[in-house]
Amino acid sequence: MDLDVFVAAHRAEWDRLDTLLRRRRRLTGPETDELVTLYQRTATHLSLVRSAGPDPQLTGRLTQLVARARSTVTGARRASWGDVTGFLTRGFPAAVYRSRHWWVPTALVSLAVAAVLSWWIGTHPQVRATIAAPSQLRELTRPGGEYEAYYSSHPAASFAAQVWTNNAEATALCLVLGAFLCVPVLWIVFQNMLNVAVGIGLMASAGRLDTFLGLLLPHGLLELTAVFVAAGTGLRLGWTVIDPGPRTRRGALAEEGRAAIGMALGLALVLLVSGAVEAFVTPSGLPTWARIGIGVVAEAAFLTYVYVLGGRAVREGDTGDLAAKERNAALPVAA
Repeated sequence: MDLDVFVAAHRAEWDRLDTLLRRRRRLTGPETDELVTLYQRTATHLSLVRSAGPDPQLTGRLTQLVARARSTVTGARRASWGDVTGFLTRGFPAAVYRSRHWWVPTALVSLAVAAVLSWWIGTHPQVRATIAAPSQLRELTRPGGEYEAYYSSHPAASFAAQVWTNNAEATALCLVLGAFLCVPVLWIVFQNMLNVAVGIGLMASAGRLDTFLGLLLPHGLLELTAVFVAAGTGLRLGWTVIDPGPRTRRGALAEEGRAAIGMALGLALVLLVSGAVEAFVTPSGLPTWARIGIGVVAEAAFLTYVYVLGGRAVREGDTGDLAAKERNAALPVAA
């Protein structure tokens, strides 16, 4: 296609569409019909220009025209509290439930790896010697040592904010880097499990495993679950690049990517809860059984939320993606 000839043939239509858009609040009935027709034609022109060859200036102009016209024709949509409620009661739990075949195995394998590493560190003095000097290990594991002091080293509110930021960053990385064929996600999860295993192994070797679990479990159950959900979602996104199934690769990535973005927002709220538990409950003077009980209740509440609300939403057709009316129409493709 000769772009110069194409532009000459259709410039008048684009200019007319631009004029109508500038006067959109004062259009007559026939002018409104004309705007819709020109919008449809210009959208077709944009598709042709994109497929014919790169012309950034022309593509940019037509993209802007089409976007403005679409906003005028369909009307701008504003978020409402109903959207928030729908996301929290349907979209987010549906996305987590739908990804359960990825994050549940991720959790089981990760915990098995952590258990093996913990045993290896706890039962092999030569391994512990590579982690730190004996005097440093004693400082880490003694009563009131660094492992215990960590949870009360800062004011609770600022500590909660710090913990939430660090954990939200880790989950976001799992979700975003999943598109890189899964490898970065596996590394992030391994690093998290190694950190847990080092703590368990060192405290077990010092005969203080019960103390460490009393510090880890109140917030760790929910926190690690959020990390596993993010990792499983990231792995699913990465596998979509490899095998999109019956969908086009672009369409599959768009669908899974939108769900992953929603997942990031929902998990940020989950991590806010676990961060609050870590800052206010873990270092508190409550008995160990009470602190662990709070963690178990928080974990059970989250799993119930996912499997009850999410399962119901999925059975009703919700996938965690945008509503059909908010997505671009999908064109049929050859299998």
